[in-house]
Amino acid sequence: MSQQNTGFMRELPGQWKSVSVTSSSCVKDDPGLVTEDEVEKEEMASAFLPALGRLAICGGTHGNELSGVYLVQEMERQRKEKGDSAWPIPVTTVLSNPRAVKECRRYIDTDMNRCFSRATLSSPITDSSPYEVRRAQELNNLLGPKESADAIDMICDLHNTTSNMGLTLIHYTSSDWLTLHICKYLQTKITKVPVRVLVLDFQISDAYNLESVSKHGITIEVGPQPHGVVRADIYFIMKEAVDLTIDWIHKFNSGTVFEGGDMEAFKFIKSIDYPRDPETRTLTAAIHPQLQDRDFCLLKQGDPLFLSFSGETVKYEEEEPLHPFFINECAYYEKGIAFHLAKKLTLTIPTVQVQKH
Repeated sequence: MSQQNTGFMRELPGQWKSVSVTSSSCVKDDPGLVTEDEVEKEEMASAFLPALGRLAICGGTHGNELSGVYLVQEMERQRKEKGDSAWPIPVTTVLSNPRAVKECRRYIDTDMNRCFSRATLSSPITDSSPYEVRRAQELNNLLGPKESADAIDMICDLHNTTSNMGLTLIHYTSSDWLTLHICKYLQTKITKVPVRVLVLDFQISDAYNLESVSKHGITIEVGPQPHGVVRADIYFIMKEAVDLTIDWIHKFNSGTVFEGGDMEAFKFIKSIDYPRDPETRTLTAAIHPQLQDRDFCLLKQGDPLFLSFSGETVKYEEEEPLHPFFINECAYYEKGIAFHLAKKLTLTIPTVQVQKH
C-alpha cells in the first residue's frame, strides 16, 4: 500500500490548494492545476519494476458478452496453429463461465463478476452453493490465489456493455504503475474510439471482479453491443486492445523505458437508480433521450436525466458536475442502477522500466 504525503497544487493564478499526493501517483482533481517540486521530481523519477511473466486473457465471465468469448476461442485456435510462439509472452486463455457461455446467458445462478472478493473466495462450498461461486473458486486456484505471491501477473478480463462507452479500461487502484502505463499506451495507440480509464479505488480484498485475482489486472469493457450478439467493429476494437497489451508487456520485459507523465482518468463516485414507484418498485421513467448514448459527458445541475412515462423530465440536481457511464446498461436493471457517476482526474505517473537481475 502506498504511503501518502502532503503535497500542494497551485490553482492559477496564485491560489494554493492542499491535496493528497501518493508515492505512486499524483492525483489532480482539476487538469488545470500546476504541481510543485515534489510532483516534478516524481515525474522525472524512474521506477524499476519486476517483469510481467504470465498473462491471462479471460472471456465469457458473462456468458452472453460475446466479443470476449469469440476472442478467446480465436486465440485458442491460434495456439493450436502456431503453438506457444503465437505470442511473444506466455499467455493463458480462459473461458471463465463455460456453462453460461453454452446457454448464452449472463450467469447461471449469480453474477460471477461479483464473486471474487476475499470473503466469497474463502466461503465453504456446500450443495447449495451457486455455480458461479464454485467456478470463481476454481479460477482463483487456477490464476491466484488472490493476494498471494503465486498469483498470475496480469488478467485481462473481456466484457461488453450495451452502453455507448467505446473502450473503457477498468481497474482498482490509481497506484498500479504498470496497469496505468498499459492504459496510457492504449490511449495513445487506439484512435477509432474513445479510450477511457476508470479507477474504482476499492481495497483489493473487497474487490469482487475476476481481474482482482491477479497482481495487476484490467477489465476491458467495449460497447455498445447488445448481449447475445457479436459485432465485428466491437470485436476488433477488443482484439486491438488485447494485442496492444501483449505488445506493451513484451516491450517492457525487453527493456523498453516508458516515459511518465499525465494521463486522464475517471474515478467512480456512486450509482444512480431509476425513478420507481415507492410501493411496487417498478420503473416510472426511462433515461432521457438527451442523456442516452452520452456516456462520460459532463452532467451539470439542471441537465435532463430521466423522462417519466407520463412525460415529465427529471433533472440532475447535484451541485457538483460529474460524468455518467454505463448509461442504461441492460444488465444493470436487476441491480437497480440506471448509470454510475464518476469524477474526472489527471493522474501523474512515473517513468517505468523492468528490473534487471
